[in-house]
Amino acid sequence: SMASKEDKIIDGKWIAADIRKEIADDVKKLNVTPGLATVLVGNRTDSATYVRMKHKACAEVGIQSIHKELPETIAQSELIQHIDELNSNPQVHGILIQLPLPSHIDEEAVLSRVSLNKDVDGFHPLNIGHLALKDRTPLFVPCTPQGVMELLKRCNVSLQGKHAVVLGRSNIVGLPVSLLLLAENATVTICHSRTQDIASVIRQADVLVAAVGRAEMVKGDWIKEGAVVIDVGMNSKDDKNEKKGYKLVGDVDYDACYGNASMITPVPGGVGPMTIAMLLRNCVNAAILQQDQ
Repeated sequence: SMASKEDKIIDGKWIAADIRKEIADDVKKLNVTPGLATVLVGNRTDSATYVRMKHKACAEVGIQSIHKELPETIAQSELIQHIDELNSNPQVHGILIQLPLPSHIDEEAVLSRVSLNKDVDGFHPLNIGHLALKDRTPLFVPCTPQGVMELLKRCNVSLQGKHAVVLGRSNIVGLPVSLLLLAENATVTICHSRTQDIASVIRQADVLVAAVGRAEMVKGDWIKEGAVVIDVGMNSKDDKNEKKGYKLVGDVDYDACYGNASMITPVPGGVGPMTIAMLLRNCVNAAILQQDQ
């Protein structure tokens, strides 16, 4: 076909910008300003950067952000007090706990403390439970998996009866995206560090979602001709040619996989911007939900 080279590239930046416009319009129609609270424990630079990006996106669409920056050494009981305060603050519609938390804090205890109606990250066990059960709708779907599904939908990728392979089984991406693909009637295989002959499993994929956090692990000859490749990975790789001394790469060797793929997401500029767009959407939905109560 005469399709241009660019048709292969799924431009998450551009699609996310579209979605942010839609969200800004929705915010104008509300008679309340949606509020997002972010909680950052400790001073990991990557976490601080993600939180800053989330605030900037909030400002762009008219969502108010409230930020709590807490010391690395905070006691779990004190962190939970902060969450309780945010739970009872009517101006806060969504609460986002930036992960990972310091090792002395029990992530599960903290995440399940967030009020179900304010769980815009979708990590509350009840939200994940509803995601896993057939014909139940969670209040909020985790942002990255939701962003992956939105990319597939907006690129008209049909999933019904197709073989979707998910590389990685994290609570944040691999597991929930597998459940969402299943809900769209795909046949789903989940691969992980114990999978035998992982290359031959991935070669069967009509749609591959790579979310394993290993730089350029997926090689070009692992991709079946015509497969759709969604790369959730965000890894830094040493590169002398870059001013910073490193560059960001995904879990997929982009240049090597580009040839066989019918569509592929770049890193950066693929899934990343979609994650933030879905967070904004979840916030607006939270504000609507809380107004109706």
